Amino acid sequence: MAVSISVVLLLVILAVVFLRNGALKVSHAVVCGLLGFYLASTSMAPTIHDGLTATAEIVSSIRP
Repeated sequence: MAVSISVVLLLVILAVVFLRNGALKVSHAVVCGLLGFYLASTSMAPTIHDGLTATAEIVSSIRP
């Protein structure tokens, strides 16, 4: 659960930064959001979730 919230928060921050810089239009952000909702309802959702979880575990295990 904490990983999902962190990823969502990161994506929201990136979207806000891109919107403010003019690199992302509002229509593009809406399309990306809708794509996320459609992906969440497909059979690919568990695979995407498992991939993000595995990536987060790898990154958290790296010690500088």
